[in-house]
Amino acid sequence: MNTQFGHDQHQATNKKLPICFLLDNFKTPMNVGSVFRVADALGVEKIYLSGTSPIPPNSKIKKASRSTEKYVPFEVVDDPLLLVTELKAADYTIIALEISTQSVDIRKLLVSSDERICLVLGSENIGIKPALLSATDKTVHISMKGENSSMNVAAACAIATFEIAGHF
Repeated sequence: MNTQFGHDQHQATNKKLPICFLLDNFKTPMNVGSVFRVADALGVEKIYLSGTSPIPPNSKIKKASRSTEKYVPFEVVDDPLLLVTELKAADYTIIALEISTQSVDIRKLLVSSDERICLVLGSENIGIKPALLSATDKTVHISMKGENSSMNVAAACAIATFEIAGHF
C-alpha cells in the first residue's frame, strides 16, 4: 500500500548547494515568498534581493513561503551589478534565467560539480534589466510548448534550480 507521509516525518538535511539567487525588481511578495520556499526545498545557500523586490518581514512573503524566509539566509543589496562583480570575484558563475538572443535551453546548460552558481531572476513584466543581463556569464531559458512565451517567475525558478541542482 502506498501511504502519504505526514509533515512530521520529514527530516531536514540542511545540506546546501553552491547556488544562490539574485531577485531583481520583483513586484509581487507572493513570488518572493515562493522563491524562498523553492530555495529551502532545494538547498539554495542564499537569496539576494534588489531593486523593488519586497523583503521580509512581510505577511504575504511569509504566507507564500510557509515561513521558510526564517531558514534561508537573505541579503538586501542596493546595487545588483556590484554584487555580480563581487560574486564573480568569488568564483561564481552568473546565470540569467531569461529568453534572449543568446539564451540556451536550460537542459543544455553545462555545469561542473565544483562550480558555484548565482541564478539571476528578474521582474515578470520586464525581465532582467539589460545592464544586468549583459553582466551575466550565461543565459538560459525554459523551452515553452504552449501559446504563452513565459511562466510564473517562481515556477520557472523551481524548474531551473532543479535542473541546475542535478549537476551536483
